[in-house]
Amino acid sequence: MKSKKSNVKTIVCYGEVLWDIFPDGSKPGGAPMNVAYHLKKFGIDSRMISRVGADALGKALLDLLEEWKIPTENCQVDEQYRTGFVEAISGDDHEMTYVIHPDVAWDQIKPCNQSGEMVEKSDAFVFGTLVTRSQASRNTLYKLLEKASYKVFDINLRPPFYSKEVIEYLLQQCNLLKLNDSELDLILSWYKNDLPDEATSVRFLQKRFGIGEVIVTKGSCGATYYDSNNTYNFPAFKVDVKDTVGSGDSFLAAFLANKIQNESIDTSMSYATALGAFVASNEGACPSYSIDELEQFANLSTSISV
Repeated sequence: MKSKKSNVKTIVCYGEVLWDIFPDGSKPGGAPMNVAYHLKKFGIDSRMISRVGADALGKALLDLLEEWKIPTENCQVDEQYRTGFVEAISGDDHEMTYVIHPDVAWDQIKPCNQSGEMVEKSDAFVFGTLVTRSQASRNTLYKLLEKASYKVFDINLRPPFYSKEVIEYLLQQCNLLKLNDSELDLILSWYKNDLPDEATSVRFLQKRFGIGEVIVTKGSCGATYYDSNNTYNFPAFKVDVKDTVGSGDSFLAAFLANKIQNESIDTSMSYATALGAFVASNEGACPSYSIDELEQFANLSTSISV
């Protein structure tokens, strides 16, 4: 994939920026920020819309975004609410559970003309469900969805911070839906319990909500991409997993970075599965790497120039 400097693509990520608190220390987190970080690695002009507190943790996040060369002018600063943080706990099979603290700055993202214009001009707009737990940030998301041309719903269900009503609305809005197999089963349980397989389940959702593209991730069983007519199955890379934090976010970023630059689905999904595995084999959601290192890790033959 060749990144053309004269035609750099812009992708806007909306939602939570925060600190993940692990037993051995803290790491920057939040699915939208993770996606933005990896998009930047692929030469995408990635942007964030979020909100941090007027505190040391908030300043550290803004400094980090600037270090990553991700513009911060649409990351608002809140004088009342503190910067978000999450306690991450490792369980069986390296799966992580999270204690997500409420009433933080990213629950209070406000609409503004500058953000709306940026989304309107962007090539893709990425969002999830966690940011919809508060009315303020949810209403801002709904306004931005009116501006976006290509809407990417990375569902990321975090109980109890979602509702059927909100998810149904967002499913109706999106062009591309990404979810894991457990999330697919949960959503299908609201409507159908007798569908015979994954493909039939996905087609049911596509028809019900008018969704053009769906990606289902399945951990060690790989991932599948569905468009209106075709199905593409991709195996997972075999790696020694250190943790799965941010693996799905990196998967989405690699897929979007390639697809938005007119690469094939085969190429886009190959990079997605490779980067998801690479991140899972490292600690944290945003390890340091280059595209050359990723290609060597996965033995990918297509050369990416950024």
